[in-house]
Amino acid sequence: MRIAICLLVVMFITPLVWGQDKGWQKQWADWQAGAKKEGRVVVAGSPDPEVRKGLLEGFRAKFGLPLEYLSGRSDLAEKLKAERQAGLSTVDAFFSGTTTFATILYPEKMLEPLRPALILPDAVDSSKWKKGKPWFVDPEEKYILRLLNYLTYQIYINTQQVKPEELKSVKDILHPKWKGKIAAYDPTVAGTGSNDASIFYLQLGEDFVKKLYMDQNPVISRDRRQIADWLARGTYPIAVSADTGLVRQLHQEGFPVMTVIHLPDAPGNLSAGNGMIALMNQAPHPNAARLFVNWIASREGLQIYARARLNSTTRNDVDDSYVPPEERPRPGVDYFDSASWNFTVTEKDRAMKRLKDVLKIR
Repeated sequence: MRIAICLLVVMFITPLVWGQDKGWQKQWADWQAGAKKEGRVVVAGSPDPEVRKGLLEGFRAKFGLPLEYLSGRSDLAEKLKAERQAGLSTVDAFFSGTTTFATILYPEKMLEPLRPALILPDAVDSSKWKKGKPWFVDPEEKYILRLLNYLTYQIYINTQQVKPEELKSVKDILHPKWKGKIAAYDPTVAGTGSNDASIFYLQLGEDFVKKLYMDQNPVISRDRRQIADWLARGTYPIAVSADTGLVRQLHQEGFPVMTVIHLPDAPGNLSAGNGMIALMNQAPHPNAARLFVNWIASREGLQIYARARLNSTTRNDVDDSYVPPEERPRPGVDYFDSASWNFTVTEKDRAMKRLKDVLKIR
């Protein structure tokens, strides 16, 4: 009886499994044929030459198709929005951070559902993803896929003037001896500046923010390269919201600078940077676009993208040995996720409204 039941199970289940396999393979073949007719794919993202090079070479090697990479900063989405209003659509897939998606592309309904477009077995295999499934960040969990997940920090020091052991808590930078010796990225600027100021407010309170950005008399800059230079030369031996990559580079060049990673009340914040991908609706090359998002969500494609950006990923089978250990999230640590939808859309806005009153920003 047991053998008979097993045979029935095989008879009914096996055709279903094979049917699914043949289904995705036929769809994949159709997309490849369509992409060949379309002739290319157009992807937009940050102005990073290593990313551009890696994606162009990797996609062509995989599919034999050219990839056009449009680079830009925060104004790129606004440009695409203006094009839509003029009846144009030039981009197939878009790399960005949560803010651009949450404030422009998603509310303007410029995105195509990405979840149903993922059919490549390697892209949808739940065992390959750290969260047990592809990580969609939008409220409907179908438009915006998070590919990167790494740690950023808020405090940096010149070790010739500030000894690491002098800082046992992030609140130690409020000591009177550091007054006038701190450089900070403008807390009103979208991105790192406002993110860090909002996180300080939400985690450490209003009094900390007021003392840091006002009472400590920091120099405020909108040039993170300038902040890193001041830090390296000791002009301002403490930096808030500096560029981790620049500080790491200066350290490698022999400058006495370091990222402060040992503070129990500032263990690092989770970030995705420009590590989120979405499909644009009304895409000029829809078949090639579907090939691209499946490829970039696969181990092969994401390895190329993450290595170019030197970031950890949301997959568990991508080698991230090239990422500095301090930038890899550690299991069991409760990090603040600055790339979360709730923080970007709700908590940050609430915090910044209060900060403008506290810091007397108009």
